[in-house]
Amino acid sequence: MQREAIFDNAKLLFIFFVVFGHLIQPMKGSFELADGLYQWIYMFHIPAFVLISGFFASGASSPNYLKKLTKKLLLPYLIFQFLYNLVFVITSSGSYQSLYDPHWSLWFLLSLFSWHVLLGVFKKMPAIAGITIAFLIGLLIGFVPLFGHEFSISRTFVFFPFFLMGYWMSKNNIYEFKGLRYKLPAISILAALLVISYLEPIIPDELMFGSYSYSALGLVTTGFLGRLTLYSLSILMVFSLLVLIPRKRFSFTNLGQYTLYVYLLHGVFIQLIRKENLLQLNQNLDIIPLAIIAAAMVWFLSNKWVITITQPLIEGKAYLIKEELYNRENKFPYRKEEFK
Repeated sequence: MQREAIFDNAKLLFIFFVVFGHLIQPMKGSFELADGLYQWIYMFHIPAFVLISGFFASGASSPNYLKKLTKKLLLPYLIFQFLYNLVFVITSSGSYQSLYDPHWSLWFLLSLFSWHVLLGVFKKMPAIAGITIAFLIGLLIGFVPLFGHEFSISRTFVFFPFFLMGYWMSKNNIYEFKGLRYKLPAISILAALLVISYLEPIIPDELMFGSYSYSALGLVTTGFLGRLTLYSLSILMVFSLLVLIPRKRFSFTNLGQYTLYVYLLHGVFIQLIRKENLLQLNQNLDIIPLAIIAAAMVWFLSNKWVITITQPLIEGKAYLIKEELYNRENKFPYRKEEFK
């Protein structure tokens, strides 16, 4: 069955914003455009990625299913947690972190595993009821100071509503909002929020990250309302982007299949770039070359030979390497099932 182009296009766009957001982070506080863009990106890119992940969740809860999830998500987490610790120790760009304290973007793997587990319970509820309860938990979890960055507990509950929304969505839910009458409002919403973010980049980063309790952020009285507002804006932006993403297949669309590779690998490069101070940023217009670098990094890390070499680390499989060796030694086409 041919893959739906719209979802690969969506995943590719969202992973670009993940990389771009990480690249412009050092410019924050020094350049107005960076402050505005950073806030605008972080209002939607994590919820969007989580929603797409939920869309592709099968919702199974058998022991074998959890075993596959462990291999697919927790094993790469352990491997990359070790690699990040190694990189930080060698470059002196960060500190050693234990297994329960995920490095940088690795929280997503822990939360993704937890979302699949939570789905076993919430899929038994009516969609509207389950989503409503998930949002309430996401709002109320901020009042519990015990839940923070450790084991990615806070982020798991804060972003789970988007995963559940994605799970209950169908292709028709997306395709029915593709007319021009929907695209113009979508563009207007995204443009208006970009201008507002440029003029008033006041949302605390940690609130957008969803990593800590309201008390830890110093938002005991305003945190609930702030997260509720952020939820509303995120939903508007995510669905506005889905309205605008084309259904057409482009030459680069297939790169959307490999966003997990980009997600796990790009952090190592960005940390090295920051450590060696390879990017000199002097003005707002430096945002443009950073966007080009982000796009190039996504393309590079989605390249076939990068995927082939790193597949054993990320998927625990090596059939692409076997395929390559087979093709070098034989003149007739390989049969893919022989290598899985």
